[in-house]
Amino acid sequence: MAYANCSLRVDRQLLDPSFESYRLSLDSIPCYNVELDAAVAEVKLKDSQYTLDHMKAFGMYNYLHIDPWYEESVYFVDCKGRVLSLTVTLDTALGKPREMFRMTPEPSSCAGERVCASLSLTSATWAALSDGVGNLTLLRTSKRGESPHIKWEPMFSECLGEPFTILHSLSHVQAGVHTIDLLLLRIQKDPADAKGSGFCTSLEWITVGSSAGEHLSKKYEVRKRRLMKGRSVPHYAALEPQGKGLMVASERPFSFKEVDGVPLEEAAAEDMEVERSEPIYFWQQTEEDVTVCVRLPEGTTKDDIRFKLSVDCLCVGVRDYAPLLKGQLFAPVDPEASVWTIKDDKSLEVSLQKRSEGPLWSELVLGDRKGEYIMNEEQAAQLHLRLAHLTAEELNPNPEKDKPPCNAQELEDCDGFPEDSSTLMRFDGATLKPTHVVNLGSHQYLFTVDINPSEMPAFCLRHDVDALLWQPQPEQPNDLWKHTATFNALGYVQASKRDKKFATCAPNFSYAALAECLRRVFIYRQPSPVDTVLFNRKQGRQVGQVAKQQVASVESSDPVLGFRATNERLFVLTRNNLFILKVNN
Repeated sequence: MAYANCSLRVDRQLLDPSFESYRLSLDSIPCYNVELDAAVAEVKLKDSQYTLDHMKAFGMYNYLHIDPWYEESVYFVDCKGRVLSLTVTLDTALGKPREMFRMTPEPSSCAGERVCASLSLTSATWAALSDGVGNLTLLRTSKRGESPHIKWEPMFSECLGEPFTILHSLSHVQAGVHTIDLLLLRIQKDPADAKGSGFCTSLEWITVGSSAGEHLSKKYEVRKRRLMKGRSVPHYAALEPQGKGLMVASERPFSFKEVDGVPLEEAAAEDMEVERSEPIYFWQQTEEDVTVCVRLPEGTTKDDIRFKLSVDCLCVGVRDYAPLLKGQLFAPVDPEASVWTIKDDKSLEVSLQKRSEGPLWSELVLGDRKGEYIMNEEQAAQLHLRLAHLTAEELNPNPEKDKPPCNAQELEDCDGFPEDSSTLMRFDGATLKPTHVVNLGSHQYLFTVDINPSEMPAFCLRHDVDALLWQPQPEQPNDLWKHTATFNALGYVQASKRDKKFATCAPNFSYAALAECLRRVFIYRQPSPVDTVLFNRKQGRQVGQVAKQQVASVESSDPVLGFRATNERLFVLTRNNLFILKVNN
């Protein structure tokens, strides 16, 4: 496989092993209410939109949009087709939302399939709008922070086919040409999927560019359309700055299928099938060493071998071709005690001396699936013996024992994970091929948030009980995802909220927040020093920091449709109201 299998590197300095729990705080949170003149343009799913993918993509859509360039400004679309804006300067003097743009005709008057209208703030002066029936509009907004009263000017409008929502967009100028890249999400019928739901998920990467000439007379047109498909709604999908690449996290992998309507060759898929059926290498192990046998092309000599070994990395290749085996080893080895030899001019045998004797490796190179592990009879017998106590003919046959066998029916909901293993992939914008892949395993996706408008959106994953925030940094290919913040125990806490609908955090990481389907909002603050040092009598130690949990309720019986956070406020959108919670001063 041409791409590199990677892993997310946790910054241990951002973890708090001594964290105990959140303390419930009864401090009141000021809540301000803005009544809307017209209801939010909520779209109820039709009987034809019955799949789980439809629910994830449209039923759980966040109707509220926050402006990362100008904090305290939020946007939403109402049932009259108006894009409304509310900017908070003083909580006790809130005005009515202002109309920035009106869609014509109103989306609600359109017949046929319809999804929720979506808005993406492309840059400090541009925005992209989908009416939910298949039309895309690019709007010049001027500098929204300096001129919040100026209505937005449409610069491009075109029907792009089936209804879609905008996941991400960005703007850049190169050689005098203004370009806007957009990522669109659709759930489409797939006649070829006879055994499944009958639908597939498509991501379309569209590039809209301006023509040459004076800025005021520039015309915009679609320059390129790239289509990729998958079998699940992506947890995270975003474009890299300058349109140099694309990152997608999903339960099932995506791949590019068409460019400007022309199908791509399926060479990559064929290569993967060959790799699965014919392993490139075989490996065995003992408690002291690991033996690897790599298949070589005919006629390979000693001078053709490209071998590199360090404490935790291995690379085996032939001449200037792509490496046959490359990546991070499962555990450290001793390079000076490791050797390689050529056997019968057909294979390369590598002997790796383990640095720590005893533990068996579960894989040779992390994330690599091109080899096959061969277990000897003695190891198989030992493994069966160790696992014998975990198996029985009956489910929990003797519950009166001190340590009864594990009963899956007693597991809590928060201990379960999806059966399909999620992956995070980075695709190159030029070749449209994956360059980096991360197997997320049981790292459950939690939410996406814009931390810095000049960077890609960050995403939050559950790691054990904590929630870790990861910031993509495409300018550093050797460290694509950086661990920037940790929310202690949030991974476990959010899993226990059965009615949770939205999750987010403040851009400065001071708190994380969860919103239920109705009324309640939970706020989890980072540990902060207390005025008086507390003393834990049971453990005999002093406690100088306390993490607080707060609960707020909004006075509305309508479901929560939107939820966004700034460093100072939380915005909660319902069908007829917009609530502002003052979280920090």
